[in-house]
Amino acid sequence: MSTAVDERSFAATAGAPELERETYGRGARILTIGVGATGLLTAVFFVITSHVLTPIEAKRVDLLWAIMWVAISVLYRPIEQLLSRTIAHRRAHGLGRHPLRAAILIQAAFGITFLVVAGAFHRKLRDDAFDGSTALYVILLTGIAFYAVSYFARGWLAGHQHFKLYGGLVFMESASRCAFALAVAVGISHGQVAVAAGIAVAPLVSLVVLPSAFLLHRKHSSTTPDPAAQASSLVATARESTGFAVAVAGIMLAEQALLNASVITVEVSSHDKIIAGIVFNVLLIARAPLQLFMAVQTALLPHLAKLEARRGHDDFESVVRLLIIGIAGLTVLIASGLLLVGPFVMSHLFGQDYEYGRAGLALVGIGVGLHLVAGTLNQTTLARGQAHHSSAIWLLCAALFLVWTVVPVVDDVLLRVEIGYAASTALLAGLLYVVYRSGRELRNAVPAVA
Repeated sequence: MSTAVDERSFAATAGAPELERETYGRGARILTIGVGATGLLTAVFFVITSHVLTPIEAKRVDLLWAIMWVAISVLYRPIEQLLSRTIAHRRAHGLGRHPLRAAILIQAAFGITFLVVAGAFHRKLRDDAFDGSTALYVILLTGIAFYAVSYFARGWLAGHQHFKLYGGLVFMESASRCAFALAVAVGISHGQVAVAAGIAVAPLVSLVVLPSAFLLHRKHSSTTPDPAAQASSLVATARESTGFAVAVAGIMLAEQALLNASVITVEVSSHDKIIAGIVFNVLLIARAPLQLFMAVQTALLPHLAKLEARRGHDDFESVVRLLIIGIAGLTVLIASGLLLVGPFVMSHLFGQDYEYGRAGLALVGIGVGLHLVAGTLNQTTLARGQAHHSSAIWLLCAALFLVWTVVPVVDDVLLRVEIGYAASTALLAGLLYVVYRSGRELRNAVPAVA
């Protein structure tokens, strides 16, 4: 009897890596379609915005988006990553119930902290960023409140690997946001407030997928948890979740600084009233593939967390190698396209009379590839419990980038940002690779569990 059980256990263990790779690949493909459509609709939203509003009004909407994304990425993306990693890790151990209280408390603390800061800087935000518009300030606070629920749902869906519903959630969000801009374009509504309202309402609309998620989870949830494993996992969650969330908050803050904070620093340091909007448009080149690649990252973290739980260290290297090879090919395509037709496309796409430089746009394309490599390596550090090392590296690179954007070493403000983005992402990817190598060597020293 014991021999038969051992043989069945060995067969299940031997087949697990192939099953895990298949699950990850299918999830990544599904999310790539959904998030790819999301990225396209997000770009369409800002293209429409640049045509239906004046340059100054479009700049205010750009700033609203930049400030909101910095806030929600720092406040709520850590909770998404925490839930995704924790739930996937517990599922790998056969645990059916997943404690959510710690995540809820951390998210509530982050949200309250933001409200206090936003209240303290009420006049600064309203008068300087939004030129006295109280409506845009209210939209900022409302949107951030709605995104709290949206990102909690994303983490829960990712941890349970409900990737179809995750893709549906982000697609509904971008589609509903785009609908507000289209309403202004066809004359149903008008003005910057009508366009900006879509940014706040979109995360609320996206929650229509949750009833289906709960029904699906209830239908397939039949795991009977082991009491000893349940107690051990609860202790680990209570001890580690806060530190993990804080470290990921630092990573998200740094990433948003690379993508959005330069818009704010340029607005503050430059006398040109439209250059901040131009910088925003150029960095949209980075946001589109990064948002698309978010699908791969979303599926990657729970996949690696399961591998970590089962000591599948060899699969770490194969997955990372495959992704980096694909990113290298994509980087060549993006940089070549921007070098050849980048200025023409940018000037006609956004309808603004500005001369974009080919070399600068190509540098942004190279920076995009390096950013994607850094994102891949970052997920391995999170799965392996190296979040604090990763966070320190991200914050260092972001700080260097922001200092570079305000120091007039290069007279052309836009070219300065483009050079800084490429150099910062190169440093970031290099340092994260060092952490990845050290983590791999450390894990290889641990005997694999049969």
